[in-house]
Amino acid sequence: MFLENTVNHKEQFGWIEVICGSMFSGKTEELIRRLKRAQFAKQKVEIFKPMVDTRYDEDMVVSHDSNEIRSTPVPAAANIRILGDTCDVVGIDEAQFFDNEIVTVCNDLANKGVRVVVAGLDMDFKGNPFGPMPALMATAEYVTKVHAICTRTGNLAHYSFRTANDDNLVFLGETGEYEPLSRAAFYKAMLKEKVRKLPVDIEEVTPNTRKSNG
Repeated sequence: MFLENTVNHKEQFGWIEVICGSMFSGKTEELIRRLKRAQFAKQKVEIFKPMVDTRYDEDMVVSHDSNEIRSTPVPAAANIRILGDTCDVVGIDEAQFFDNEIVTVCNDLANKGVRVVVAGLDMDFKGNPFGPMPALMATAEYVTKVHAICTRTGNLAHYSFRTANDDNLVFLGETGEYEPLSRAAFYKAMLKEKVRKLPVDIEEVTPNTRKSNG
């Protein structure tokens, strides 16, 4: 649960909030909600996203539910340090696609008094920690893990299973390319993928088949 730290009003400080989870879990939705709340409070807010993310719009951060907020696409984390230095609040979407410098950038901004709100996938399509997200979660004051619903079991899902035939780590997609799965469903799906990819030697199989048939 996210709690705003307002105990000591004399201390000038910032902090880091991380919103993480699988595909279709509402990460961007929650990011937009928090940032719009800050805008309503008349705070200076800037939102950034990786330049590679152009799925819905080149300049907007857009959730799967079509909520949106204007953002600045940047090619690298270093750009955020420069552009967000004078802000009250900095929002960052799809943080897993940034280089590892994003961790230092977020901490530098927080140390200067900026509230940094970050959203991103905590695991890649293979179920491994994704890019800089583990380090961001470790250094953040607040971590919120949101969940999708498993399309196969109806239970809570926190894995993003890739249904598209592509092994690249960075692969932007939607419901046609990814499926949110629970732990059990993800394990079964990955096991089926391993079996499907097992090499079969036709030369070894054919003679045995002929011999058994007489």
